[in-house]
Amino acid sequence: MTDNTAPLTPRAVRESISEMAEIVMPNDANPLNALVGGRLMHWIDVAGVMAAARHSRERVVTASVDHMDFLVPVGVGDLVILRASVNRVFHTSMEVGVKVWVENYHAESKRHVSSAYLTFVAIDKAGHRLQVAPVIPETADEKRRYEDATRRREIRQANFVRRRAVRP
Repeated sequence: MTDNTAPLTPRAVRESISEMAEIVMPNDANPLNALVGGRLMHWIDVAGVMAAARHSRERVVTASVDHMDFLVPVGVGDLVILRASVNRVFHTSMEVGVKVWVENYHAESKRHVSSAYLTFVAIDKAGHRLQVAPVIPETADEKRRYEDATRRREIRQANFVRRRAVRP
């Protein structure tokens, strides 16, 4: 368990990068032999968990998932590649970006399928939030995602407040 009073050593984005691959099997597909969106969402969550846990070195739980679009269909037999990394840390929460590609190794093609931003919270065994070490962006792309994460967080928080206001 992390001591919440001790300063945490910042870690580079590259230390959180996680990649996974899945072959789409018939049980992952709908009657049209296309990957079911919910299965892809599950894989995105798993890839995000790996990056968040790798960065925080703690248990993590999914707090939110931003909007997702499914850009191209993914068929049975296709190879799905998911790449995740921590974009920014906000004390106990982390924004993780996950990008998904489909690779058709028969046709030797690779296409962007989806991208998502997820928020994870580090927790201890009792479920209490834990402070997370800051992340250090190094490349131009990492720095852009780091800066953009603040804007996305503000939008998420505003939407959360709005949704709570309309509840009966």
